[in-house]
Amino acid sequence: MEQTFSETSIVGEIVTKFPKASDLFKRYRIDFCCGGNRPLIEAINERKLSAEEVITTLNKLYDETMALNESRIEWEHASFRELIDYIMNKHHRFLHEELTLLSPYVTKVLRVHGADQPHLAQIHRLYHELRIELEQHLIKEETEDFPLLLELEHQPTVETVSQLKKIVDELEQEHSHAGALLKELRAVTNDFTPPEGACGTYRLVYQRLEHLESDLFEHIHLENNVLFKRAITQYA
Repeated sequence: MEQTFSETSIVGEIVTKFPKASDLFKRYRIDFCCGGNRPLIEAINERKLSAEEVITTLNKLYDETMALNESRIEWEHASFRELIDYIMNKHHRFLHEELTLLSPYVTKVLRVHGADQPHLAQIHRLYHELRIELEQHLIKEETEDFPLLLELEHQPTVETVSQLKKIVDELEQEHSHAGALLKELRAVTNDFTPPEGACGTYRLVYQRLEHLESDLFEHIHLENNVLFKRAITQYA
């Protein structure tokens, strides 16, 4: 089976193509920022690592991530369980990982460049406000709201039906606020365009923020326009 990345792949180009590679490189202490313009094998040898282990792990992570992104179900025929499982396995899983992993990079860019670029303080504030809100939102969905929707599908009661509209209204309001924060982040970052000469970490933050926006928009679409809409249509 042909691998996406090999010994001759350039470290910085790997992270550009596959931003989550930065987490793996961080774990192996491979420099993808200042030392990113060199073949992967040079970075591996410098760290005295196993080339087979690093390259195999990198390609496995890439293949798993791509397979997850390409997963599809027929929304109009899917059950609530199928929709919720898909949302949790793809979008909730992504947010649980990415919100934590991206945070130190956002802080590092502010610490290193914030004195000369004050807009980075605004990015830091908006990102961490978004992170806190989303983490609370995910917990609420997973522990309260999704279980109620599943109960509604299998055994609707007067009580669960009466709760449905209130829950959907609350979740959609939370989605709207998260979307507003993302719009602010896009504006502050000039459409996630790093300034000329920005270092690798700076560019990485902008790229991952844009990926976060893209994933969250798909996530919100599936909940608002598919899952919630169907629940309201069937039961409210």
